[in-house]
Amino acid sequence: MRPKIISAADAAALVCDGMTLSIGGGGAGHAVPDRLMEALGDRYRQTGFPRELTIFHVCGLGENDRRGLNHLAQEGLVATCIGGFWGNAPKMGILGMEGKIRGYNFPQGVLSHLVRAMAGGEDGLLTSIGLHTFVDPRYEGGKINAATTDDRVELTTLNGKEYLFYQSIPLDVVFIRGSAVDKEGNLTMEEEVGTFSMLSLAQAVKSNGGIVIAQVKKINSTQSAVPVQVKVPAVLIDYVVEVPDQTMTFITDYEEAFIRRDAPFTQNELRLEGIKKIIARRAAMELPQNGLVNLGYGMPDGVSTVAKQEGVDKNIVLMIEQGQTDGVITTGLNFGAMYNPAAITDEGYQFDFFHGGGLDICYLGFAQVDAMGNVNSSRFGRVHTGCGGFIDISQNTKKIVFCGTFAAKADIEVSENGLNVKDPGAIKKFIKKVEQVTFNGQYAMERGKEVFYCTERALFKLTPEGLKMVEIAPGIDLEKDILAMMEFTPQVDEAMKTMDSRIFKTGKMGLVLKGE
Repeated sequence: MRPKIISAADAAALVCDGMTLSIGGGGAGHAVPDRLMEALGDRYRQTGFPRELTIFHVCGLGENDRRGLNHLAQEGLVATCIGGFWGNAPKMGILGMEGKIRGYNFPQGVLSHLVRAMAGGEDGLLTSIGLHTFVDPRYEGGKINAATTDDRVELTTLNGKEYLFYQSIPLDVVFIRGSAVDKEGNLTMEEEVGTFSMLSLAQAVKSNGGIVIAQVKKINSTQSAVPVQVKVPAVLIDYVVEVPDQTMTFITDYEEAFIRRDAPFTQNELRLEGIKKIIARRAAMELPQNGLVNLGYGMPDGVSTVAKQEGVDKNIVLMIEQGQTDGVITTGLNFGAMYNPAAITDEGYQFDFFHGGGLDICYLGFAQVDAMGNVNSSRFGRVHTGCGGFIDISQNTKKIVFCGTFAAKADIEVSENGLNVKDPGAIKKFIKKVEQVTFNGQYAMERGKEVFYCTERALFKLTPEGLKMVEIAPGIDLEKDILAMMEFTPQVDEAMKTMDSRIFKTGKMGLVLKGE
């Protein structure tokens, strides 16, 4: 039953025309089997085979340039791509936007749970996640272009409540990754920043009679792993490809602090400047004492820096969808890993908790907001990034704070006295109708959520009647700097406040957590 050791080229040769290939890992090299994808991409360039594959991936895969799914973004090689996040692989996104492949975008957590359902031989997954967003068949059904016609998600009613049913996808082959296999072929992940859906993917493929191929850094031919540390048993693995120079992520060869609670690490300087500092500071004022907190990529990660600067980071617990809990958040391409995490679980289990409403507050980015509080963070013109875990997180978190600049390409001077808008911006972000509904404001209101939209110029709160402006930054002209840069007129609170002056000071602001 021991898996056979083969080369990456031989592994690529096992993928045949028309197969459905699933791939584990996430982000910029986080347990991503990149050598296997590279070998498959090389094979197609050299031979023209295999053709017309369906690619299935739970999380984004790539570093926004050439690795990950970018290896496979070749016309003819791929017929359909189904994924939770597309932004890491812009070349695949271009194929989708140009209609050269069929494509679907579904929530990352939903896909992690769908894989478990497929492993159990279920016909699909029944869940409320995705209702009243672009994945709802009453909107777009998760289809990314006109070439995509088959329905993969259905609206249904059970006991008087609406649900979405996501259809199972039979998987023929999977590329997974681990740190090592032992002498029997059991896979361990002791040097990986996360375990993602590796076990579930292997189970789903084997239950369908498919092929499981594992990329690992080391083969321990004389030792058996500690059973409780085995992530994927040998009985589920057919082939192993050894890659001795496998790195922990695409930009980090090895960082012990990613996998050890007590390992020292060089922390990024706690620097926040300009508009991001203002947004992060105001947003951080919503942090609750002992709160379970999720931060999104980009602008929201500044909240973690503020918490550290203010010395309150030990009074909150950060959780990210990749499976890590209670560590120090990373930024940039390493986002998705944590320094000194207390625990690392499969992403499916993390999403169980998120779907169940376990988070107290989440901070997410936005690209567009409309009058009714709908948010688009997944598609902008010809650029398709996808939703990732955004829908999973925002739909069931008790309190949501969207963080972003008020307009794009603005020129704003920040001082201790407030803001001076030199150029209000070239692109409006508060528009009449969002291009795609990634978050539905009215659905959130119906479910009792507390929702804020935090920008450098103003703070908005969602009400049943739509967006209400509740705070304005010092130095901002309401008519010229805000209303003239919006395609709709928001409600303006009669008791509208000026943002706390401490936000604009150079020193510590004396942040006090809510409930402290």
